[in-house]
Amino acid sequence: MTTDAHRSLTLRDVSEASGVSEMTVSRVLRNRGDVSEATRQKVLQAAKELGYVPNKIAGALASQRVNLVAVIIPSLSNMVFPEVLSGISEVLESTDLQPVVGVTDYMPEKEEKVLYEMLSWRPSGVIIAGLEHTDAARAMLRAAGIPVVEIMDVDGRPVDAAVGISHRRAGREMANAILKAGYRRIGFLGTKMPLDHRARKRFEGFTEALAKGGVQVEDQEFYSGGSALAKGREMTEAMLARSPDLDFLYYSNDMIGAGGLLYLLDQGIDVPGQIGLAGFNGVELLQGLPRKLASMDACRRESGRRAAEIITARVNNEDVESFVELSPTIAFGDTLKRR
Repeated sequence: MTTDAHRSLTLRDVSEASGVSEMTVSRVLRNRGDVSEATRQKVLQAAKELGYVPNKIAGALASQRVNLVAVIIPSLSNMVFPEVLSGISEVLESTDLQPVVGVTDYMPEKEEKVLYEMLSWRPSGVIIAGLEHTDAARAMLRAAGIPVVEIMDVDGRPVDAAVGISHRRAGREMANAILKAGYRRIGFLGTKMPLDHRARKRFEGFTEALAKGGVQVEDQEFYSGGSALAKGREMTEAMLARSPDLDFLYYSNDMIGAGGLLYLLDQGIDVPGQIGLAGFNGVELLQGLPRKLASMDACRRESGRRAAEIITARVNNEDVESFVELSPTIAFGDTLKRR
């Protein structure tokens, strides 16, 4: 049988190729009804050879839902988020649900647009990074009538369900570890924080714990754009030129922290004796550095897994915990003294 290359395949094409009725083809492809195994294999083989893909939109008209889960994240270039996606995929691959990804570039107005487009396809659920959204985005999430899981942060009130760590707690715990190690002259290096809410919350928790210990951040350096080793080197050099007496540098993420570590080693500076360092995220890719950077695991893969489990359970009308706070741990590495 030949088909017009510019025409979408239909059930009739599969029917003609397999020699069974369109109704039988439909039953096989929807896994519904009583069909013999031989007929089912005949239909599936014909569909495979033709390259036929069922029209899920047409099939979803009755239910008003498709088997997609909208996953909305700020970035794909930041290695943090692919790990989240891996956790989501691990759970969904054993279900009929498929993740579809939208990227916001940390821009609230872009998040709003991506969310609007994804919800127009009537997905079965939404997994979205963070708890801060525009009023319009929150209204769309509330009105969607589907499970919504906000991930990677629990410091706030979710629209529906939430999975992640407390970034304020993470900041406090790192500050306490730094103070316990005896460091007192501390500099902070990180992203410009009006739109990076999780980094802002960590910084708030960090400075709060330092203040309780009678210490304050003595110098700060901020950047915009993607995290990079080169950026960390530049920022570290600039900060130490201004404040050479600092004895600890806290970075908002591991990438710039790794750049700072390489700069200090190049300068022959004793780490962690003269200057201690710590980052955030526990990025495995950086394990090959000359020294292991102190950091804190953000439970990224687990956040993705637990979020997907909530979506799956809710789609199946099963009871599930809707607020999950995960517990990150400090890895002292070779750049933060233990006392």
